[in-house]
Amino acid sequence: MELQQFRKLKVWELVDLPPNKCPIGTKWVFRNKPDDRGVVIRNKARLVVQGFAQEEGIDYTEVFAPVARLEAIRIFLAHAANKNFKVYQMDVKCAFLYGDIDEEIYICKPPGFEDPDFPSKYLLSKGFSRGTIDMTLFKKEVNGELLIVQVYVDDIIFGSTNEGLCREFEKVMMDRFEMTIMGEMCFFLGLQVEQKPDGILIHQEKYIKEILTKFGMDDSSPELIPFTAQTCLTSDDNGYPVDAHRYRSMIGSLMYLTASRPDITFAMCYCACFQANPKESHEKAVKRIFRYLKGSSRLGLWYPKGGNFDLHSFSDSDHAGCRINRKSVTGGCQYLGECLVSWQSKKQTTVSLSTGEAEYIAASSCCCQVLWIQHQMMDYGINFLHTPLFCDNEAAVGIAKNPIHHTRTKHIETRIHAIRDAQEKGISVLIDVEETLKEVRSIAFGICQIGSAQKQIALCSKESIADKLHSQRKDAKIAQVSKEANASINIQNLILEIQAKSIVLLRYTLMTELVLFASMSVGTELSELLQSNQKHDKRSC
Repeated sequence: MELQQFRKLKVWELVDLPPNKCPIGTKWVFRNKPDDRGVVIRNKARLVVQGFAQEEGIDYTEVFAPVARLEAIRIFLAHAANKNFKVYQMDVKCAFLYGDIDEEIYICKPPGFEDPDFPSKYLLSKGFSRGTIDMTLFKKEVNGELLIVQVYVDDIIFGSTNEGLCREFEKVMMDRFEMTIMGEMCFFLGLQVEQKPDGILIHQEKYIKEILTKFGMDDSSPELIPFTAQTCLTSDDNGYPVDAHRYRSMIGSLMYLTASRPDITFAMCYCACFQANPKESHEKAVKRIFRYLKGSSRLGLWYPKGGNFDLHSFSDSDHAGCRINRKSVTGGCQYLGECLVSWQSKKQTTVSLSTGEAEYIAASSCCCQVLWIQHQMMDYGINFLHTPLFCDNEAAVGIAKNPIHHTRTKHIETRIHAIRDAQEKGISVLIDVEETLKEVRSIAFGICQIGSAQKQIALCSKESIADKLHSQRKDAKIAQVSKEANASINIQNLILEIQAKSIVLLRYTLMTELVLFASMSVGTELSELLQSNQKHDKRSC
C-alpha cells in the first residue's frame, strides 16, 4: 500500500548520485494500529530516513511539525460540548508525502515516494482562515454557522453547529486527498472520547491497562490516593539503586497519562525529579501511583453540554515545599465554565523568601496561561476580558495591584511582573479568596481527600455518569408521577366541592319554593319562620 502511494504521487525520481553528494539511508518501520478496544484495525508500513546521519546547521536548519497542544484539543472539545455539536475525525493517508521540499535531497533507494500541496494550504485555498495563535486551527463561517477544524499532522478533527457543513468538508477533503473517514471522534492521540447526550467524557482507560500490564502491576492491590501528605522523598544517597531505564520508562508513561488525569500530576512530577539516580524509595512511590490507577482506571474529564462558558482561573503555591532545595511549587488550573481545560504543577526556578512572593510567582505563571487561552478563544469568536484569577494570599494581590512595593519586589525577576501589566490593562483581575482553592491544591500538591478532590476538579467515571443519568431519569419519573397524582387529587377535590355546592344550591332552591308556597297557603307566621331558616342556611353556605 505504501509503495502504491509512492508511485501514484510520483514522490521521487531515480537518478545517478552526483559527485560530492552524500545520500541518506532509509529504513522500513512496521507497526500494528489498534482501536480503543485494542483490536488491530490496520497494519502500517512507513519508510523513514536515518536522520541521525545529519548534523544541525549543516544538513538542516529548522524542523517544524504542525501539531496541536493538548490544551487546544481539550478547549476544542469543551467548546463542542458547550455548543452541543458532534465532533468527527478523519485521517490523511500518507500525509507526510504532501509536504514541499525546497532543497535537493538524495536518499538510498527502497521503492517509492510523493509531492503536491499539504492539507493546510489546501484549506486556506477553500476559504478557511488560520488561527492567529494556534497555527493548526482552521475555521470557516457560512451564513452564521461556524465550522472548526483542528489538524494534528495527519489526524484531523472537525465539528460544526450545522451538520451539513461537516458533510461538505468531508467531500472537499476527499476530492483532493485520499482520506479515511472515521465517523464520530472516539479515539484521538491516545485519548478515548465518549460523546454522550449531556456531555463529553475524556479518559485513557485503555492506555492505563496497557501500562499496568507493561510494568507487571495489573494484579496489584489498588490504592485510594496517589500520594500522601506524609511522603517525603529525598535523594536517598544511601538507598538501594534500581533500574534507571525502567524507572524513566514508568515516569514517561505516567507523563502522557496526565493529558486526562490532573489528579496524578503532582505525584508524577515529584517522582520525576529523581530520574538521574533513582532509588528503591522512589520506585515505591511510583508504584503507588500505578496502584492508584489500578483502582481508578475509569476516571476521566467530564465536559457537560450547555451552561456557563466563562473563563476563570485559580492559582496557589506551596511555599518551600521541596525538602531538597526549599523551592516552592506553583499550582494552577483554568476552567471554561465547568470544563477543566488546563492545569499546572511545577517547581519554581528561584527560592521564594516569603509566602507572598511564592504566591505572586504562582499567580504570574497562571496569568500567562490565561493570556494564551484568551488569545486561543479569540479564534473561536469568543472574547474574554477581565478574567478572574483567584488567589488566597492578600500580599500577592497587594503586590499585583500596588507597584510601589519596590523593597519587596526588587529581587523578583522581571518576567514575573507580567501579572501586574495584565492587571493594569484589565486583561486579568486578581481576586483574593480563601476557600475556593481546594481543587488547585488537589492537582498541584495532592493534599485533598480523593473523593472531594475528584468532584472539585471535574473528574468522573463512566459508571458515575450512568448513575447520574439513571438518577435524573428516576427523579423525572417520580416528579411526573407526583405531578399526575396531585392533578388527580385536585380534580377529585374540585368534583367534591362542586357536588357540595350543588347540594346547597338545591336545598336553597327547594327552601325558596317552600317559602313561596307557605306564604300563599299558610300565612305570614309560617312564612317568616321559613325565611329565618333560609337565612341561616345561606350563612352556612
